[in-house]
Amino acid sequence: MARVFVVKVGTSTLTAGGKSLSKRQMLELARQICTLLDAGERVALVSSGAIAAGREALGFPRLQKTVAAKQLLSAVGQARLMQTWAELFALFERTVAQVLLTRGELSRRAGYLNARDTLQALLAHGIVPIINENDALATEEIRVGDNDNLSALVANLLDADTLILLTDIDGLYDADPRENPDARFFSEVMVVDDDLFAIAGGSGSAGGTGGMRTKLEAARCAGQFGTETVIASGEKENVLLRIAAGESVGTKIHAASRRESRVRWLLAEPPLGTLTVDSGAATRLKTGRASLLPIGITDVLGEFQRGDVVRVVRESGSPLAVGVAAYDADALRKIQGRPSKEISQILGDSLGDEAIHRDDLALL
Repeated sequence: MARVFVVKVGTSTLTAGGKSLSKRQMLELARQICTLLDAGERVALVSSGAIAAGREALGFPRLQKTVAAKQLLSAVGQARLMQTWAELFALFERTVAQVLLTRGELSRRAGYLNARDTLQALLAHGIVPIINENDALATEEIRVGDNDNLSALVANLLDADTLILLTDIDGLYDADPRENPDARFFSEVMVVDDDLFAIAGGSGSAGGTGGMRTKLEAARCAGQFGTETVIASGEKENVLLRIAAGESVGTKIHAASRRESRVRWLLAEPPLGTLTVDSGAATRLKTGRASLLPIGITDVLGEFQRGDVVRVVRESGSPLAVGVAAYDADALRKIQGRPSKEISQILGDSLGDEAIHRDDLALL
């Protein structure tokens, strides 16, 4: 069975550290992706670089640092970026397709399924989907925020085997190796925890929006879906082919067990509220066979509607699950801590005994 790889390429890799897109670097990545396709694998490419391409196309203008200026550069650069990719892949007789996504499209179940079906159809026909966030139109409320996290969501959509994050350093270190020659390298990570985030800094290059922290966020997100992540240098020789062959290249971050599609969607959706549950409810939920009843809820935070995804936490604040709320926030505040048989009396009507049904719940 064909494996699915999601490859995310950052701006610093596409420009080879310069200001302009490096066609030589992009050609090399296209060659490796086509080699994988010829071997029967499936590859989706999440490509940064639109803003850098826009600056290049406009002669590197001095613009104010505003959202509108970035969206202007992205609108100009996205066309140039796609044209470059299309020309390079055509050398290997491969067709590419542009896919622009926003968080808003993926947060709706119907939008999630449509995006998944489109990407899977492209892969099935040997077409390389080149994916980017829709920076030219996205607003702060609906944008993913960076292509590292976008690539994790794409890995979720495609139930990918491996997410490969290409950057300008070899992988994860406990300090910046460009500044500290004694920095310790992590070749393998079992769990992305708070200690790892503590050593992750911000953006590593002037042209990019992500850094090692966003890569760890993406790896943790992908890991919850059951996808392993490899963080590696895009300049390393045959990096994609070597990772696909199982070589130890970069930092490999292990994943949890694979999840079924609806659970992966729940984990990808940003929660709009939080339900705190008592110890008894937490114990029952941990079996994976119980629904969350109102009587087990001790606190309701946030404003959300019926059908929105909410977070479930223990009284200590530790995360337990995410799920689809069967009642809105106001209704849950009225029935929290009360037996299900009293719901109709309190609300005047009942939408069911459960605050979250077990089929709409994903344990963390």
